[in-house]
Amino acid sequence: MSRIGKKPVDLPSGVTASVSGQTIEVKGPKGVRTFKATDDVSFGVEDNAVTITPRGSSKRARQQWGMSRTMVANLVTGVTDGFKKELEIQGVGYRAAMEGKNLKLNLGLSHDVVYEVPEGVTVVAPKPTEITIEGIDEQLVGQVAANIRAWRKPEPYKGKGIRYKGEFVFRKEGKKK
Repeated sequence: MSRIGKKPVDLPSGVTASVSGQTIEVKGPKGVRTFKATDDVSFGVEDNAVTITPRGSSKRARQQWGMSRTMVANLVTGVTDGFKKELEIQGVGYRAAMEGKNLKLNLGLSHDVVYEVPEGVTVVAPKPTEITIEGIDEQLVGQVAANIRAWRKPEPYKGKGIRYKGEFVFRKEGKKK
Protein backbone atom coordinates (compact mmCIF):
# COMPACT_ATOMS: atom_id res chain seq x y z
CA MET A 1 0.00 0.00 0.00
CA SER A 2 1.23 3.46 -0.86
CA ARG A 3 1.36 5.60 2.24
CA ILE A 4 1.38 8.78 0.15
CA GLY A 5 -1.31 7.59 -2.25
CA LYS A 6 -3.77 6.82 0.55
CA LYS A 7 -3.91 10.47 1.67
CA PRO A 8 -6.48 12.58 -0.18
CA VAL A 9 -5.37 15.94 -1.62
CA ASP A 10 -7.33 18.73 0.09
CA LEU A 11 -8.60 21.55 -2.10
CA PRO A 12 -8.36 24.96 -0.37
CA SER A 13 -11.10 27.55 -0.83
CA GLY A 14 -11.01 29.10 -4.30
CA VAL A 15 -9.62 25.95 -5.91
CA THR A 16 -11.74 23.58 -8.00
CA ALA A 17 -10.88 20.26 -9.60
CA SER A 18 -12.66 18.47 -12.44
CA VAL A 19 -12.00 15.02 -13.83
CA SER A 20 -12.63 13.93 -17.42
CA GLY A 21 -11.37 10.46 -18.19
CA GLN A 22 -7.74 10.22 -17.09
CA THR A 23 -7.20 14.00 -17.07
CA ILE A 24 -7.63 16.15 -13.98
CA GLU A 25 -7.87 19.93 -14.27
CA VAL A 26 -7.23 22.17 -11.27
CA LYS A 27 -8.30 25.84 -11.35
CA GLY A 28 -7.14 28.35 -8.78
CA PRO A 29 -6.33 32.03 -8.26
CA LYS A 30 -2.97 31.80 -10.10
CA GLY A 31 -4.16 29.84 -13.13
CA VAL A 32 -5.18 26.46 -14.51
CA ARG A 33 -3.07 23.27 -14.56
CA THR A 34 -3.84 19.81 -15.93
CA PHE A 35 -2.38 16.35 -15.44
CA LYS A 36 -3.02 13.26 -17.55
CA ALA A 37 -2.54 10.04 -15.60
CA THR A 38 -1.94 6.53 -16.88
CA ASP A 39 -4.73 3.93 -16.96
CA ASP A 40 -3.37 2.38 -13.75
CA VAL A 41 -5.07 4.91 -11.45
CA SER A 42 -8.45 6.61 -11.18
CA PHE A 43 -9.42 9.99 -9.72
CA GLY A 44 -12.38 10.96 -7.57
CA VAL A 45 -13.42 14.42 -6.37
CA GLU A 46 -15.68 14.71 -3.30
CA ASP A 47 -15.89 16.92 -0.19
CA ASN A 48 -13.24 19.40 -1.42
CA ALA A 49 -10.67 16.63 -1.75
CA VAL A 50 -9.20 14.58 -4.59
CA THR A 51 -8.70 10.88 -3.98
CA ILE A 52 -6.53 8.65 -6.12
CA THR A 53 -7.08 4.88 -6.21
CA PRO A 54 -5.10 2.22 -8.07
CA ARG A 55 -6.79 -0.06 -10.61
CA GLY A 56 -5.54 -3.51 -9.73
CA SER A 57 -2.64 -4.56 -7.55
CA SER A 58 0.19 -4.72 -10.08
CA LYS A 59 3.56 -3.19 -9.27
CA ARG A 60 3.09 -0.49 -11.93
CA ALA A 61 -0.34 0.48 -10.51
CA ARG A 62 1.16 0.88 -7.03
CA GLN A 63 4.02 2.99 -8.44
CA GLN A 64 1.65 5.25 -10.36
CA TRP A 65 -0.62 5.62 -7.33
CA GLY A 66 1.84 7.56 -5.16
CA MET A 67 3.30 9.48 -8.11
CA SER A 68 -0.14 10.58 -9.35
CA ARG A 69 -1.11 11.77 -5.86
CA THR A 70 2.07 13.84 -5.65
CA MET A 71 1.47 15.33 -9.11
CA VAL A 72 -2.08 16.37 -8.13
CA ALA A 73 -0.77 17.88 -4.87
CA ASN A 74 1.78 19.86 -6.92
CA LEU A 75 -1.01 21.13 -9.20
CA VAL A 76 -2.95 22.38 -6.17
CA THR A 77 0.16 24.02 -4.66
CA GLY A 78 1.01 25.64 -8.00
CA VAL A 79 -2.39 27.27 -8.54
CA THR A 80 -2.60 28.51 -4.92
CA ASP A 81 0.92 29.56 -3.88
CA GLY A 82 3.12 28.92 -6.92
CA PHE A 83 6.71 27.70 -6.88
CA LYS A 84 9.87 29.73 -6.38
CA LYS A 85 13.59 29.08 -6.84
CA GLU A 86 16.30 31.55 -5.85
CA LEU A 87 19.80 31.64 -7.31
CA GLU A 88 22.89 33.47 -6.06
CA ILE A 89 25.78 34.62 -8.23
CA GLN A 90 29.25 34.73 -6.68
CA GLY A 91 32.38 35.98 -8.42
CA VAL A 92 34.08 39.25 -9.25
CA GLY A 93 32.24 40.94 -12.13
CA TYR A 94 29.52 38.28 -12.31
CA ARG A 95 26.06 39.82 -12.46
CA ALA A 96 22.56 39.42 -13.88
CA ALA A 97 19.99 41.90 -15.16
CA MET A 98 16.62 41.67 -16.87
CA GLU A 99 16.33 43.25 -20.32
CA GLY A 100 12.68 43.04 -21.32
CA LYS A 101 11.78 39.34 -21.23
CA ASN A 102 15.41 38.17 -21.47
CA LEU A 103 17.90 37.59 -18.67
CA LYS A 104 21.35 39.00 -19.39
CA LEU A 105 24.19 37.31 -17.52
CA ASN A 106 27.79 38.53 -17.25
CA LEU A 107 29.69 35.43 -16.19
CA GLY A 108 33.30 36.08 -17.13
CA LEU A 109 32.89 34.64 -20.62
CA SER A 110 34.03 36.44 -23.76
CA HIS A 111 30.38 37.38 -24.40
CA ASP A 112 27.27 38.12 -22.37
CA VAL A 113 24.81 35.25 -22.04
CA VAL A 114 21.25 36.17 -23.02
CA TYR A 115 18.73 33.65 -21.67
CA GLU A 116 15.22 33.78 -23.14
CA VAL A 117 12.68 33.19 -20.37
CA PRO A 118 9.95 30.71 -21.45
CA GLU A 119 6.23 31.41 -21.11
CA GLY A 120 4.68 30.58 -17.73
CA VAL A 121 7.77 31.58 -15.73
CA THR A 122 8.63 34.94 -14.19
CA VAL A 123 12.30 35.76 -13.70
CA VAL A 124 13.34 38.76 -11.59
CA ALA A 125 16.82 40.03 -10.74
CA PRO A 126 16.24 42.18 -7.61
CA LYS A 127 20.01 42.61 -7.11
CA PRO A 128 22.82 42.08 -9.62
CA THR A 129 23.84 38.95 -7.71
CA GLU A 130 20.39 37.40 -7.15
CA ILE A 131 17.90 35.76 -9.50
CA THR A 132 14.36 34.75 -8.49
CA ILE A 133 12.34 32.34 -10.65
CA GLU A 134 8.60 31.95 -10.03
CA GLY A 135 5.75 30.09 -11.72
CA ILE A 136 2.86 27.68 -11.25
CA ASP A 137 4.59 24.68 -12.91
CA GLU A 138 7.15 23.14 -10.54
CA GLN A 139 8.93 21.21 -13.30
CA LEU A 140 9.30 24.28 -15.52
CA VAL A 141 10.54 26.49 -12.66
CA GLY A 142 13.15 23.89 -11.69
CA GLN A 143 14.24 23.40 -15.31
CA VAL A 144 14.70 27.14 -15.89
CA ALA A 145 16.76 27.38 -12.68
CA ALA A 146 18.89 24.42 -13.76
CA ASN A 147 19.42 25.89 -17.25
CA ILE A 148 20.57 29.23 -15.81
CA ARG A 149 22.84 27.50 -13.26
CA ALA A 150 24.38 25.35 -16.02
CA TRP A 151 26.05 28.40 -17.60
CA ARG A 152 28.48 28.66 -14.67
CA LYS A 153 28.25 25.97 -11.99
CA PRO A 154 30.03 26.77 -8.71
CA GLU A 155 33.65 25.67 -8.89
CA PRO A 156 35.28 24.03 -5.85
CA TYR A 157 38.40 26.21 -5.43
CA LYS A 158 37.08 29.77 -5.16
CA GLY A 159 33.33 29.04 -5.15
CA LYS A 160 32.66 31.28 -8.14
CA GLY A 161 29.53 30.62 -10.19
CA ILE A 162 25.76 30.40 -9.95
CA ARG A 163 24.33 28.40 -7.06
CA TYR A 164 20.96 27.80 -5.48
CA LYS A 165 20.31 29.94 -2.43
CA GLY A 166 21.56 28.05 0.60
CA GLU A 167 23.45 25.47 -1.49
CA PHE A 168 26.65 24.19 0.10
CA VAL A 169 29.63 24.01 -2.26
CA PHE A 170 32.38 21.67 -1.12
CA ARG A 171 35.62 23.67 -1.20
CA LYS A 172 38.98 22.15 -2.07
CA GLU A 173 42.38 23.26 -0.89
CA GLY A 174 44.65 24.72 -3.57
CA LYS A 175 48.15 23.62 -4.51
CA LYS A 176 50.80 23.77 -1.84
CA LYS A 177 54.15 25.38 -2.51
